[in-house]
Amino acid sequence: MVLSVSCLTVSRAGRAVLSDLSFDLMAGQALRVQGRNGVGKTTLLRCLAGLQPALAGRIEIAADSLAYAGHADGVKLPLTVLENLRFWADIFGGRDIDRALDAFDLAPLSDRLAGTLSAGQRRRLGLARLLLADRPLWLLDEPTVSLDDASVTLFAAAVYNHLQAEGAVLIASHIDLGLSAEVLDLEPYRAGWSTQASFDEAFL
Repeated sequence: MVLSVSCLTVSRAGRAVLSDLSFDLMAGQALRVQGRNGVGKTTLLRCLAGLQPALAGRIEIAADSLAYAGHADGVKLPLTVLENLRFWADIFGGRDIDRALDAFDLAPLSDRLAGTLSAGQRRRLGLARLLLADRPLWLLDEPTVSLDDASVTLFAAAVYNHLQAEGAVLIASHIDLGLSAEVLDLEPYRAGWSTQASFDEAFL
């Protein structure tokens, strides 16, 4: 088991948005988080990534086992594409930078400053970091934003290869990537909007 969530309650702006959520994620499994805008998909992923605390419940995950790709690309604009990937390789201990470049068709852009890339190219660069992380669990929040059809195909192939290598993926996306993924519908777990007076997320 890569991830186990039990009776989880998460909040946004001090108010519970999801409650009593439980699920498990196994090696080789993809789970697609589904729900209307504002239901709490991003909040859930941020909580699982350790970026904000849960109000209640338990999250079981091995230390240093996840890589998170959120709405921000995590790209350093003054650095080149290659320098960005070398930076993340040093952070995560990844070695195969050429594999990351090839997987997202970034080799022709390797000497370009990240600040000169298009939104889609920066997105591909941000996602390429996942291949350098060597972490079994990928948490992905709308990863295909700004990607054209060809780039979505590259991304889907990267996810497929990760699953084939016994990785696991939890993804919030409105795009059908053509992957065999179970669905986690968040609508049944919507919480009442009672104020959590003792909790403050102002600095999260």
